[in-house]
Amino acid sequence: MSFRRALLSASLLSLAAASGAQAEEQISDQVDTVLVLARDKAGLLEKQPSSTVFGIDKPLIETPRSASLVSDVTLERFGIETLDGISAVSPGTHTASFYGVPGALNIRGTLAENYFRGFKRVENRGTYSTPIGGAARIEILRGPPTPVYGAGKVGGLVNFIPKSARDEGRFLAQPEGQVTATFGSFNKKLLTGQFGAPVSLGAAEGGVYAYGEVEDSHSYYRGVYPRHQTLELSADFDLGDGWSTAFGGMAFHSDGDVQTPGWNRLTQDLIDNRTYITGRDSSLKDADGNGRLTPNEVGFYPYASALYIPYYGFPSSDAAHTLDTGVGKTRLNRRTVYISPADFSKTTTGTLYFDLAKDLGGDRTLKLQLFHDTQDNKRFVSYGYPSAVDAKVSEARITLALPTRVGAVSARTLAGASYRRFEGRRRESYNSGLIAIDRRDIAFGATATDTIDSPFTSEAGGIGLQWENDNRSTWNQTGVFFTSDVEAGRWNLVLGGRYDHYDVESQDTGFLSYTVAGRQSDDRDKATWNASLTYKTAFGLMPYLSYAKASALEMSQAGDIAPSLVADGSWLSGSNLAETGVKFQLLDGTLVGSLAAYRQNRTQLTNTSPPTVQGTRAKGVELEVRWLASEQLSFTFTGNSQRTTIKGPDASFQYIPAYTAGVAGASAYGGSYVVWSFAGLPGRSGDYAYTLIPKSVVSLYGAYTSKGHDWGQAGATLGVSHVSRTAGTVQNAVRYPAYSVVNGSAYVTRGPYTAELNVDNLFDTFYFTPDADTYANLGALPGKGREWRVTLKRTF
Repeated sequence: MSFRRALLSASLLSLAAASGAQAEEQISDQVDTVLVLARDKAGLLEKQPSSTVFGIDKPLIETPRSASLVSDVTLERFGIETLDGISAVSPGTHTASFYGVPGALNIRGTLAENYFRGFKRVENRGTYSTPIGGAARIEILRGPPTPVYGAGKVGGLVNFIPKSARDEGRFLAQPEGQVTATFGSFNKKLLTGQFGAPVSLGAAEGGVYAYGEVEDSHSYYRGVYPRHQTLELSADFDLGDGWSTAFGGMAFHSDGDVQTPGWNRLTQDLIDNRTYITGRDSSLKDADGNGRLTPNEVGFYPYASALYIPYYGFPSSDAAHTLDTGVGKTRLNRRTVYISPADFSKTTTGTLYFDLAKDLGGDRTLKLQLFHDTQDNKRFVSYGYPSAVDAKVSEARITLALPTRVGAVSARTLAGASYRRFEGRRRESYNSGLIAIDRRDIAFGATATDTIDSPFTSEAGGIGLQWENDNRSTWNQTGVFFTSDVEAGRWNLVLGGRYDHYDVESQDTGFLSYTVAGRQSDDRDKATWNASLTYKTAFGLMPYLSYAKASALEMSQAGDIAPSLVADGSWLSGSNLAETGVKFQLLDGTLVGSLAAYRQNRTQLTNTSPPTVQGTRAKGVELEVRWLASEQLSFTFTGNSQRTTIKGPDASFQYIPAYTAGVAGASAYGGSYVVWSFAGLPGRSGDYAYTLIPKSVVSLYGAYTSKGHDWGQAGATLGVSHVSRTAGTVQNAVRYPAYSVVNGSAYVTRGPYTAELNVDNLFDTFYFTPDADTYANLGALPGKGREWRVTLKRTF
């Protein structure tokens, strides 16, 4: 109650200078807004305008594009710990299993890009679990980035806003902080701490904020032990005379984000009944006893491996593909996945930012922003995939905000320029045919004859596998941009565009790169634009139309560009989006949401050698509703229906399952089958549906918060997410049934202490998420069963 009175007092004081009927109307609107926000115990409503969609501060409810906000309060109340959980509160989102590591979100059928305070980070498709615990809020945009943010594809983006000392535009009035300790099932152990304080340095007024997180846990999956550390620091100051600054950064280290394909040897019987075909091949030997198969023990390296057979339309097998030991069937435990003691993943990232702004008066502002992001990762998956990434990106951006008014027409325009530079090195090995995901009997466990050598062991004095790709890449992007938000009565028009010059340079010196030799370079100019029109009705509905043409670099997993793409000119691609919808704000602002329909064309890059640029076409409908039913009860609903199509012919290299090759499992699982062009398979010569992503994801959540009592306060959240069926991409592929997962949480607060219980997958639903990319038809990750955790929190 005191919080509401404080907000009301502040609002009334800020309008004290107003007079007459206009003042009464302003005060009435302000009071209504404050009362609504005071009801929002789950952090569902936006408390301040966002610049994520267009670069100009504008409430999402008035923004003519599909976007969602997830506050730190919502993350806590809904028990969301990774990007995988965002689909509960944002329509059109889902994460295909990038080998069990939630690095990026899938939006509208394709992978989205990760941003930090409006700046694009180094690529992270499944390198490490993107940390979200230190977020003040997460913004999800379905569509291309604003011209202010730079070039990008129309699929969407996730913008991470870190915690800071500037709370809703105001500095902290006094020091505050909290510490938490979480423990739970499967040896879950997580500690967090955060502290913020106001700071005065002469004429400078501001504050600092720090957030830290340490996890050392086991996992639902046996053999996976995720460990990470996160540190965030930020400082915000008003320097006087209209100057202000903000600077800070985030450091992250993880050791244990091991990639796993989950279950191999896929059959419909395995998916439906957990019936797994066991057995091992003994024809290949670990002759030197070093605990792994080196290339000389598999075939004539690098061109002849006994582990793969090209598929030319008829079945084929050999001794290495045939299981001859322990052949049979068993029922797999859902916690058993493809893993070995040799698997590892170590990641270190560093992010820095600096803002300097000058208030020129009259709502005119000049701002300089600097950004730097680095990523260093080394990982190995024992079926034969090693990778080493060393990448960094830097960006400088200067913007000028210029408001104008001509009669009844007003406009806020943001114009500026930016420069972005990337330098990176990506080393991988997957070209010599040594990968055979089905070779391991995961019911038996890893052995020396299904663990493939890697350059990491070779560099340590071993023999065998070399870095088959070693790509050094640099690129620069220099651009100018503008965005203008024009209002005329109830009409709102937003126009934006940018013009960029790109220059790229790449060279792959790998042992077996299958790409064009020598240093490749190219440059190009490209213009992009977007336009959106909204009409604000008097009864809370805001229909809109939006269209955008975008462009983006075709980047590999490290953010680099493959030399073959530079050589043939396909390194820069175009995309477009047409969207229409309606935003609504009803019941005195307690019921908000949006309904959107879209059609988009964009590309995605395959992780093959050489990489292939695939065209995709997607269309769908999305609905998001957030309702504050009372001071104690609130609801959220998100849902979508979508279809994503791969434009044919798909000429990418692909691994195919044994059943597609027409070979029985016991005669096939010792190795792998490949096709040089996916379009050569039956039914895949033209366009085909991208069935790895569900057609529909629907979530309904309710949150209850009790009134305050002498003993404290309590609350609970309960929700269900339904995911429609998925399938592999080959004809007559294995199908993964639809499923529903229920999550719940409850908390009790007494004074500065809070105890919270979260239970994920309350009814222990058994489900699958298909793998992604080249091996999508060979593996599927069983969903995590019931997990619980208890968090104890102390605020001060």
